[in-house]
Amino acid sequence: MDKVWTEMYEAAKSVLCERRISDYVSCGEVAAAVLSKSGRIYTGVCIDTCSTLGICAERNAIFNMITNGESEIDKVLCILPDGSNGAPCGACRELMVQLMAGHYQDVEIMLDYATGRTVKLGEITPEWWIK
Repeated sequence: MDKVWTEMYEAAKSVLCERRISDYVSCGEVAAAVLSKSGRIYTGVCIDTCSTLGICAERNAIFNMITNGESEIDKVLCILPDGSNGAPCGACRELMVQLMAGHYQDVEIMLDYATGRTVKLGEITPEWWIK
């Protein structure tokens, strides 16, 4: 396994902590790590609300990256509640495409950390409305 993926996995795992914040908000059931083009790792957790105001862990990590002055993504990894990994949802994919229009295709996504299986964003986001 690539050292960077291990660092990203450990960073995401360190913020993975399901908890209830209020009667209406819970968080931490899913955690994500994003590696920026500069080599920095940013993390985020999902925030679930009783309305549509929640956010996925991947977008939270991307917004953390943007807050810290960066806007280019190299790699993305998320940890699901059962400890497995998976591909970003459509909203997360859409954000990455819009953020990196013209060069989002090569963003690498970890699908299965245990086996090292990855996929490129361009492969799971074909024929997108932004090229």
